Amino acid sequence: MTLFDILRIGFGDVFEIALVAFILYQLYQLMRGTIAVQIAVGLLALFAVQGVVLAFDMTVLSTVFNYFNQVFLLAVIVIFQPEIRRLLLVLGKNPIVRRFVSSSDQSEVVHETVAAVEQMASTQTGALIAFQRTTGLRSYIETGEPLGADVSRDLLLTIFYGQNPLHDGAVIVGGRRIEAARCILPVSTSMKLSPQLGLRHRAAVGLTEQTDAFVVVVSEETGNISVSRDGALISNITPEELSTYLSNALSVKSTGVTATASNRTRVSA
Repeated sequence: MTLFDILRIGFGDVFEIALVAFILYQLYQLMRGTIAVQIAVGLLALFAVQGVVLAFDMTVLSTVFNYFNQVFLLAVIVIFQPEIRRLLLVLGKNPIVRRFVSSSDQSEVVHETVAAVEQMASTQTGALIAFQRTTGLRSYIETGEPLGADVSRDLLLTIFYGQNPLHDGAVIVGGRRIEAARCILPVSTSMKLSPQLGLRHRAAVGLTEQTDAFVVVVSEETGNISVSRDGALISNITPEELSTYLSNALSVKSTGVTATASNRTRVSA
């Protein structure tokens, strides 16, 4: 093979190189700031050691590394399971992919939810409402009490009434129906969140870190309304802003949320 053959790169080769570079960059973005970076460095160190072992023909260590190579792929899947999950979620939320997912009118759900949240905020009634989008939430729905009822202002107010045994936990909405109440959501352990945030807010962020759900929170202490999406928490929003956020989140063609409020606080998790 001559130097000319090596330098003769076609469009397909350029596209492949660009695609690999993009994938590696996205993986780095997903792992940045997590323990996965240290694990990746450790794996690279192991490969460097294996190269030395092969260069010096070390029989015993070569055998050990051969056994390791046989389970390497499975080990990578297990070790990097959260990052792989997040990468698949990123792909699933791509507007090109989501264009093929059908969407129904959610205006009534938005109207009833905003009306209930506005009243709960005025009375400082704590609430946690998760809206299923493209990622299924069955594993979380099964932790609560199944309802299967249409979303309505009165029903949401009844569920989160302090004396109701269903008020402690999350309500999960799928489509136009309340699937279950008193559901248990994963709590975020992100150090970037304010230590003053309660379990409701941390559960909201925790669910959106692992799924593409949209979560609404009403603070029992202050009555402030917050929303969480894509692992970020946006606090102190108005009912009008909540209506915009929720409408955009439940629209499959939505690629993001546009906010105009100057008094909101965004905390990335």
